Amino acid sequence: MTIRSYAGITKPGFLLVHSELPTLSLLKPKLTSLSTLKVPGNHERRIGLITRFQCSVADRTFASSSVDSSVSKPGATHLGRKQGGFSSLYSRPSLSEMKNEKIANRARVYEFLRGIGIVPDELDGLELPVTAEVMRERVDFLHKLGLTVEDINNYPLVLGCSVKKNMVPVLDYLGKLGVRKSTFTDFLRRYPQVLHASVVVDLAPVVAYLQGMDIKPNDIPRVLERYPEVLGFKLEGTMSTSVAYLVGIGVARREIGGVLTRYPEILGMRVGRVIKPFVEYLESLGIPRLAVARLIEKQPHILGFGLEERVKPNVKSLLEFNVREALLPSVVAQYPEIIGLDLKPKLVSQQSLLNSIIDVGPEDFGRVVEKMPQVVSLSSTPARRHVDFLKNCGFSLQQVRKMVVYCPQLLALNLNIMKLNFDYFQMEMKRPLDDLVMFPAFFTFGLESTIKPRHRMVAKKGLKCSLAWLLNCSDEKFEERMSYDTIDMEEMETEPSFDMNTLMEPRSDESTSDYDEDSDDDYV
Repeated sequence: MTIRSYAGITKPGFLLVHSELPTLSLLKPKLTSLSTLKVPGNHERRIGLITRFQCSVADRTFASSSVDSSVSKPGATHLGRKQGGFSSLYSRPSLSEMKNEKIANRARVYEFLRGIGIVPDELDGLELPVTAEVMRERVDFLHKLGLTVEDINNYPLVLGCSVKKNMVPVLDYLGKLGVRKSTFTDFLRRYPQVLHASVVVDLAPVVAYLQGMDIKPNDIPRVLERYPEVLGFKLEGTMSTSVAYLVGIGVARREIGGVLTRYPEILGMRVGRVIKPFVEYLESLGIPRLAVARLIEKQPHILGFGLEERVKPNVKSLLEFNVREALLPSVVAQYPEIIGLDLKPKLVSQQSLLNSIIDVGPEDFGRVVEKMPQVVSLSSTPARRHVDFLKNCGFSLQQVRKMVVYCPQLLALNLNIMKLNFDYFQMEMKRPLDDLVMFPAFFTFGLESTIKPRHRMVAKKGLKCSLAWLLNCSDEKFEERMSYDTIDMEEMETEPSFDMNTLMEPRSDESTSDYDEDSDDDYV
């Protein structure tokens, strides 16, 4: 017969710890209690109690059990030892294992990159994806944007940009601004660093600054497409000083937005190294500073002509081809492009052309360039066609040469307009051809707006005058002349010339600049 009853601990067990063991990691004790009272035929009673403790030291496991004295001998303690195995709750790789794994992952990524032609030498030290699959995703995304392996090799650090965290947010922002997706490829080829930028911290403040420079919102994307590098500039650095200097020399503040829209590269130019030396050199040629400011307003890209590489050598070439030094300011002011061209070969070519078709000599060629510097860019076909037209009108080769040297614009005018003017000259004005030889600029005036009304007024009054007296003056001056009883010979302007003062006429709508006019010393 078996009777189950309660059991109690009469003698607790003991945990024996060897004194030489290192610090222990104790686990919760496990208490196993078995209490069975057996009453066999001889009424023998047996009560048992077992208590187990486990502890782990390094890779060894110790067990301690205590059995009630009624089952085992009093004071008897059993220490079990199990060697081998790691029985802590979780395991962590060692630092060396982690380092080796990282090296192995990077090696696999490098192997993938080399396999597609990308040189990863510059990527050492850059945080890269753990797996080649993630790197493949980045490369594929860049390919979809139009970037080639060569483009990536030109700036391999772009591979450190995450598609989701870096590339997509930046491209989305540019798209919202209006930057055309069709321009993304060229945009990123020129300035791939933009993919590292933060939209909020880096890009948005630059865009706000551009808007503050009176660049219209619709023009912002065009500015960025033309000069993406501007997104990497500091607001208080080169951008602000270049704008302040331009305003200081006379560029109208209301024109700054247009100037920057047409040539945003100005924002990246250092005043002391680029802009100021350029302005001062043009001044040294004899162009007033305010006239320089007006030239920059109209053609801001002239600031990009290398002073030492282009401008100075071109000025020297003009002098070599018989352009008079005193007229250099007029030549540059009429055609600023002339100081940025590969000029000397053009001068050689055009001098040869004019010599071949109308026998223009070196000295006369210099006069032609002084009066129409654009002649250096004139193609031969229109020039020959205009010379043929003048010959067909009855002018001799000598007369054509004289007319062209006096008024080189004859080589570039609209032939249909020239024909209309010549027909009116012959049919209505009935003047000799010598009058046109003396004043070939007749062909440059509008028939309906100027020639006809003035000729009728003079004919009505019965005056006899030269073509120069009739045409080579403003409408206001002509009205004044009509009040004369006789013609003042001193007023007969026979040779039109460029007037530098037209560049410096005051503007009624100019307002005071919001910028402080810093001294030149601030830009040295």
